[in-house]
Order: sequence, then structure tokens, then C-alpha cells
Amino acid sequence: MIEDWQNAGFAIYIHWPFCEAKCPYCDFNSHVSQFIDQSRWRRAYLSEIDRLGREFPGRTLSTVFFGGGTPSLMDPDTVGHILERIRATWPISNNFEVTLEANPSSSEVGRFRALRDAGVNRLSLGVQALHDDDLRRLGRLHDVEAALRAISISQQTFPRSSFDLIYGRQGQTLSAWKSELDRALDMAAGHLSLYELTIEPGTMFAKRKAAGKLNGLPDEDLAIALFEETGARTAKAGIENYEVSNYAADGNACEHNLIYWRYGDFAGIGPGAHGRLTVNGLKRATTEPKAPIPWLKSVENGAGEALIEDLGPEDQADEYLMMSLRLTEGMDLDRYHAIAGKSVSQSEIARLEELGLLQSGENGLRITTKGRPLTDAIVSSLIAAG
Repeated sequence: MIEDWQNAGFAIYIHWPFCEAKCPYCDFNSHVSQFIDQSRWRRAYLSEIDRLGREFPGRTLSTVFFGGGTPSLMDPDTVGHILERIRATWPISNNFEVTLEANPSSSEVGRFRALRDAGVNRLSLGVQALHDDDLRRLGRLHDVEAALRAISISQQTFPRSSFDLIYGRQGQTLSAWKSELDRALDMAAGHLSLYELTIEPGTMFAKRKAAGKLNGLPDEDLAIALFEETGARTAKAGIENYEVSNYAADGNACEHNLIYWRYGDFAGIGPGAHGRLTVNGLKRATTEPKAPIPWLKSVENGAGEALIEDLGPEDQADEYLMMSLRLTEGMDLDRYHAIAGKSVSQSEIARLEELGLLQSGENGLRITTKGRPLTDAIVSSLIAAG
């Protein structure tokens, strides 16, 4: 019997929790530390791989993603040992993708070749802006010159590479973003991640905004114009919007993230890492301890997971709807019915179609270009309608 997760595949996420500095917009589980015992961390990651291999043997593994934090600060030897153990634990797909996130600092760029030799075949580079003043506002440690150099070296070193930019920044005009985006598209190697700046609770930016010290953020009209212009210019360049914030030429989408959005199974390893793993037909949500040292100690004591929660059919269906509608390809209504035991509300679909926000056909459902800026609201309304 084919389990639902096999519609999308199986992946592993490795979380490295350390950074050189904490960016003011970042709400990820990242920490600044003066000393990191790389050998101790390596043993912990290998132990978790061994545990998961015993619990989920024989699955074909499609992707591995090293995220953070700043995983390019890991010793390449540690990355190599992790990938070697993974290959010894599971059969891997013919198009096995290994992505690692990096920043454009010279120390990280100096590791690129060693990381490639360790088995990384896709690099995701956190550029964030192509203006020095904005990079400083975002708390980044590199300048534009370093970013351009890192983009060039990454494209020469790895079979596939991508870089990120943030728009909707303080004082950013539509014309300035057009110029910056055109520059990025001239350099892109088939994939770009383009995120609208979001002020997340608990971040330094959130505190500044609450204090009235984060001025010049775009109003709603400008935010929509920035999003629409992003879609128009990327499409013209042949880099299509395949997910809310991700754009790729044919064959260049991030396969790891597609497993998330298509609601496959993934194991999360590292502090605060989340997973979705199916056991005997039952999908489970897993969460590992968030703080680095407690995570290390829990793994050394034989228990890496802090929480395991069984997900019922309704929870799974809601997650599938929420994830799949982020994709331009949309969701499969038959698959939703198989998970939930019921259909998506036809009256709510009809209402949203009448507004031009949804499109259905061939038993699929997708959010229209008009509806893209309202993705979260559309998903919420479909879930609420039952």
C-alpha cells in the first residue's frame, strides 16, 4: 500500500544553530557562540542519523538540506561525515540533492570548494540586498562587492546555486527595486528566492517598530506593487514563480522545499528542528529541543526528540492544503479527500473563484496571480469553511 507521503518523497533537514551575528529581522533558531566543539556536534548528528535509520529503514532519500543559523560555518569535514553516514543509512535517489545555506563572507567563501567535495551540490546564498546601506540596516556582515564575488564563486563551484534577496525594505521605492531585481536576474543561475520583509514577533526589528524607530516600511499599495513587479520581471527573464517567494527556470526548483510544500515526509535533526514522519500510516509531528546545549545533551542521553505529536486526518489535511497552495501548481483535491475523508468546501471555493482569487480544474485547486499576495488569508478561509 502506498502511503500518502510517497506522493512527495522523503527528505532530511539538518539544523546548524550558530551564526557570526544575529540579524535584526531573523526569527530563526540561531545563536552566536565564541566556541563550538565541532567534534561533539558531529557525533550528535551522526547519532541522530543512526537512530532515524533504525526507525525508518529502507526509504529512498531524495534530498538533504543544511539550514540554520549559518551551516557554512560547519567544518567541511563534519558535513562530509554527515553525508557519508546518510548514504550508508538509506538508498538515495538518482537526482540526490544536497543544499547548504551560506553567507557571502570571505571565511565562508573560502570553504565552498571543500563543501562541494564533501558532497554539497546546491548552494543557497543569503545575499539579501544589493545596496550597501541596506545591508547595514539588515545587520549583514558583508557588502555588495563581497556578495557579487560570492555569487560568482558559488556558480563556478557548485552544479546548482541560488541566492536570496529581501524587498519591501525601509525607504525602498518601486523603481529602485526594479533596478536591483534586474541586476539580480542578470546574475541568476536559474533560481532566486525573493522575500518580502516581514516583521516577526520577538525580533529586533519588531522591538524597533513597536518603539516607532523602524520608519520607511512600504504601505499596502507599495507592497502589492513590489510583489507584482517581482512576478512580472522574473517571468520575463524565464524564471517563473513556482512558490510564493521562490522563482526558478525549468528544472531549477529546490527539490527539498518541494517535498515540504507537496507534503512529503522529512526528518528534522538539530536544535529546534521539526519533522513530519509517517509510522504505520500515521503522520507524526516531531520537534527537537530548541536550545543548542540541551539538544546536545538529550542526544547524548539517547533522546533527540523533545515532542512527538500524532496528527489526525483533519490536521494532516489542513497542513496539506496550507503547504500545497503555496505552490503555483496548487493542490490535488482527490488527495485532500483521501487524507481528510471529506472534500474542500465547494461553496468557499466558488466564492473565492468569483473573486478571482482561486482557480479549479482537472481536480486541482490553485491560487491565482491576483490571489498570491493574499495566500495566508485564502488558506485560512478554506480551512475555516471546513
